[in-house]
Amino acid sequence: MNVDFETIEKEAITELHFPENDVLDDREEIEQRHVDLDRALSLGNLEHSKIKIFFEDDSSKRVVETTIWGVTDERVILKQGVVIPINRIYKSI
Repeated sequence: MNVDFETIEKEAITELHFPENDVLDDREEIEQRHVDLDRALSLGNLEHSKIKIFFEDDSSKRVVETTIWGVTDERVILKQGVVIPINRIYKSI
């Protein structure tokens, strides 16, 4: 999966634009995405572990290695208030 994704620094995410539509259309994949993000949140809070988030903005597919600080119904919150809309995330590992 990494081959198609361009690495981006967390700080650069604030410059990106995200369309409204979801990158996933399979219900099971969408549910799995939430499970994975909740797990990543726990790892970030307990062990300060970094994870990779694979996502897509309005121009390309990207991957960022970071710690998740929070998860809302619609967004993943990273350090320094950087957010990624959950519906634009393919997966997190």
